[in-house]
Amino acid sequence: MRVGVLTGGGDCPGLNAVIRAVVRKGVAEYDMDFVGFRDGWRGPLENDTTSLGVDEVRGILPRGGTILGSSRTNPFGIEGGVERIKANLQESGIDALVAIGGEDTLGVATKLAELGVNVVGVPKTIDNDLSGTDFTFGFDTAVNIATEAIDRLHTTAESHHRVLVIEVMGRHAGWIALHSGLAGGANIILIPERPFDIEKVCAQVESRFATRYSPIVVVAEGATPAEGTMTLQAGEKDAFGHVRLGGIGDRLAGEIEHRTGKEARAVVLGHVQRGGTPTAFDRWLATRFGLHAIQAVHDGDFGTMVALHGTEIERVALKEGTGELKTVRPELYEEAEVLFG
Repeated sequence: MRVGVLTGGGDCPGLNAVIRAVVRKGVAEYDMDFVGFRDGWRGPLENDTTSLGVDEVRGILPRGGTILGSSRTNPFGIEGGVERIKANLQESGIDALVAIGGEDTLGVATKLAELGVNVVGVPKTIDNDLSGTDFTFGFDTAVNIATEAIDRLHTTAESHHRVLVIEVMGRHAGWIALHSGLAGGANIILIPERPFDIEKVCAQVESRFATRYSPIVVVAEGATPAEGTMTLQAGEKDAFGHVRLGGIGDRLAGEIEHRTGKEARAVVLGHVQRGGTPTAFDRWLATRFGLHAIQAVHDGDFGTMVALHGTEIERVALKEGTGELKTVRPELYEEAEVLFG
């Protein structure tokens, strides 16, 4: 059996662990042959392949990023794209495809599965916003990096008596902001699911200074002000129609400084959160996802996605993973609000 493997969307720690587990189990147990497609869906679209065997996956477990490369190519947005992919898979003798990615990558996989392509999905997203699975790999690494940054920023905030606004990833879901903010002892956490009141934020900043401590504000990149109380700059869109975010941290710091008279600075963690070596948990989860994904291929259980439920890896329909986003529930945010200010 010949199996293609691709990684799409934003890179994140743990991708190489999945690739390694897929190849090693597939070769050792089922004598499968593997082909790597370069740069996400661009690979099968242009038939851009690379050798992918046991030798190629040695030593990649602790490496960040992906040895296959990635992109945000959307074949459904390209005229004749789907037909080209199906023709290239057939020409390359690919019997099945393991697609590792987030909402967009697995959304394409879902549509291809409905068109008869043998696909098994592996969920990946820094934001942890894919439904159908309790956690996605990459998230734990991002939270740990953000938490360490918050720990370090506490000391400089106190030394200079200034507000520090830390912008973390989270387009539609505030999981990274909530987890790292709580773990790092932030005084205010702002997430996309709850539009914020800038006047309330400034009042919490003043309250914190009144205790002779400096405020730490953690804000997800997709957080927005309530009722248009602050103007935000719109960015250009990618191939999947998503606006490229970034800038809420700087905008918020400026607004806080203007309204309170307190010096405020923004720190944008950006791609630092998704780079470098994965945590032990992400290595563990990514490896298990890979092992179970190739088992699904062997079983012929296509159109499915591996998922973590509790401590067990189970299979769910691909559409369950991409049907809706998993966002922070109101009660979880309200639980943290008692610590604000």
